[in-house]
Amino acid sequence: MEDSAVEILSASTPKPRIGIDGGDDNKNWRRRVNGVEVSVPIVCGSIAFYRGKKAKEYRTHNWTVYVRGATNEDLGVVIRKVIFHLHPSFKSPTRVVDSPPFTLSECGWGEFKIDITIFFHADACERKLELSHLLKLNPEIYSGPQSPNVPVVTESYNEIVFPDPFECFLSRVNNHPAVHVSKLPEGLNLPPPGDADDESYYKMKKGDTKDHPLSHWFLKFSDADELFRLTATRQKVYAAFLPFVQADIAKLKRQLVMVDAQPE
Repeated sequence: MEDSAVEILSASTPKPRIGIDGGDDNKNWRRRVNGVEVSVPIVCGSIAFYRGKKAKEYRTHNWTVYVRGATNEDLGVVIRKVIFHLHPSFKSPTRVVDSPPFTLSECGWGEFKIDITIFFHADACERKLELSHLLKLNPEIYSGPQSPNVPVVTESYNEIVFPDPFECFLSRVNNHPAVHVSKLPEGLNLPPPGDADDESYYKMKKGDTKDHPLSHWFLKFSDADELFRLTATRQKVYAAFLPFVQADIAKLKRQLVMVDAQPE
């Protein structure tokens, strides 16, 4: 599918939470902080632009696949590298992105599943996380010729959860805007950031996706937006069923009047 960065297709789903077990506790800088939970909202997505009628048969779309923070903050504080596994027809289908922002751009014609492997910094977790994303190039509903200026955007939301995190990891991510940390135990004294054996984070190039050239096409995933959508949906449902409820109430009132009017 090689020679394959909106009509907006929202792949938003209920927020799935992926638990990550840190594993080995043998190193002294890996003492766990029990009862604390670190969660990292991430979005896996793709944006595809149609190249127009004059595009070559096997180069119909430019597309970009990515792993980003839900608020477009730098994920390098947690993620060390991301590997995108493309369709085997691509030259070098295994692509490694070892610094944020974790994005990959290509050109082609076909839709396919992209497997995504996420590696964390050693003080966060030694285990890797396997996800997948379906690359979409065409709108699900045909509404006329596809516009080169309006891309197809497909995104899905996940929350990576680190229960009982290690002290060094917690000290680094605490108060980071891309990370949510539950209430810390009273009297907890965290080591200063940088005391971990793995210094890869401090050597890593920093990068968020706030100024990414495609960022204005990103979908929004936030509790406030979700609450707004739920409230709007509830109001629509209420407005739709209100006439039926009022009719039932009026009917019951008439029946009560008739009952009261009958002799005992």
